[in-house]
Amino acid sequence: MTIWRTTRFAIDLAQPRVMGIVNVTPDSFSDGGAHASTEAAVRHCVQLVEEGADILDIGGESTRPGSPAVPLAEELDRVLPVVREAVKLGVPVSVDTYKPELMRAVLELGADIINDVWALRRPGAREAVAAHPSCGVCLMHMHRDPQTMQAAPMEGDVLPAVHAFLTQGAKELLALGVGADRIVLDPGIGFGKTVAQNFALLARQQELLAAGWPLLIGWSRKSSLGAVTGIESAAERIVPSVAAAVLAVERGASILRVHDVRETTAALAVWRAMRQEQQARQEPYP
Repeated sequence: MTIWRTTRFAIDLAQPRVMGIVNVTPDSFSDGGAHASTEAAVRHCVQLVEEGADILDIGGESTRPGSPAVPLAEELDRVLPVVREAVKLGVPVSVDTYKPELMRAVLELGADIINDVWALRRPGAREAVAAHPSCGVCLMHMHRDPQTMQAAPMEGDVLPAVHAFLTQGAKELLALGVGADRIVLDPGIGFGKTVAQNFALLARQQELLAAGWPLLIGWSRKSSLGAVTGIESAAERIVPSVAAAVLAVERGASILRVHDVRETTAALAVWRAMRQEQQARQEPYP
């Protein structure tokens, strides 16, 4: 049994977990502005928990391709009031940020997980996480930065580069005293990769598991799904998002970062029922 150790919770990853996205932003690619106020974001947190979210992931800066950076003070104003209320909801709270000042502030409020698209590469970020005795952390692979990643995506076979990058990041955290059971890895679907490369990461996802850490996967509403389905509107990509989520779980993903919690949990209930029957039939008869 694999456990993800976080500030307040030991998350059992024996079954896949659903991380519900809470964008406290005016400009996120799929739902920008829908939950931009504190009140709306907190209502969305409550709704996602009611729909079955195992974890909430709160972010105050969009990382869509071409998105501008948000000043620290503005991100603090967006995120801290929401985290202050979210930690009361009885589920682990993750904060999506690369700024060490915000990391320290949300951890002081009781946040459980730091989810960093920069994989703690910004100055002071590793130290902010390592100074905390127990918070969980997700390291994500991103090629270049949000402003330029899709203008010049990676070339060739991305698997070795992604695997090496994530493994190195995890080892650097271990060297700072962060326990291995606090770390999960995210290959960064859509972050500086082509459509074909994103699907290669899905098809060969089990190769990334060789690094030895659980995988967090975020396919939800991504443009690659639009590219292969012809669905231009991100908000209308629910069906392909759920399909990609189930395929990721089939290939060993432990955490799914999604916008559509109700639909994803329903699909996982079907997958789980199939797995239970499959496992039962493999057991010897008494």
